[in-house]
Amino acid sequence: MTQDFNNGNSQPDLFESGESSASKEYQSKSATMFCDGASSGNPGKSGIGVLISIDDSALSGESRTCRLSEYIGNATNNVAEYSALIRGLEKARSLGVRNIDIYLDAELLVKQMNGMYKVKNKNLYRLWTRAKKLSHDFDSCKITHVRREMNTEADALARKAVQKGI
Repeated sequence: MTQDFNNGNSQPDLFESGESSASKEYQSKSATMFCDGASSGNPGKSGIGVLISIDDSALSGESRTCRLSEYIGNATNNVAEYSALIRGLEKARSLGVRNIDIYLDAELLVKQMNGMYKVKNKNLYRLWTRAKKLSHDFDSCKITHVRREMNTEADALARKAVQKGI
């Protein structure tokens, strides 16, 4: 069974704050997340795409899928990539996910999040700090780089979101 949780909202309240209000149904859940950001120009009109697959096998033998496609306004591609990660982490947390494996095709972001590269850009540092803080809300959070071909659905969701702003 697949559920689509896309709320269709654009930028208002892009980043949630506060504690998770997840139902107990999803507590201790594991999930896989693919996320991507896209810009039409750099900077330009931008969007994010997130695909979260929640392992629900302990309860019902099913997996649940959450898709987010949101226009975020004018931004650089790196800001869009971080925004996708942040929004995805917030959504996963709100669904009660405790263990998450994240896949992105943005090698710079992955290396910054994994401590291999320092974040030198002031605008990205603010987003990196938020993403790091959110990643610590999970029992485990693994961030892995994948080739673009492995991230096609999140990419399509991000590109669809860009079209909302054009």
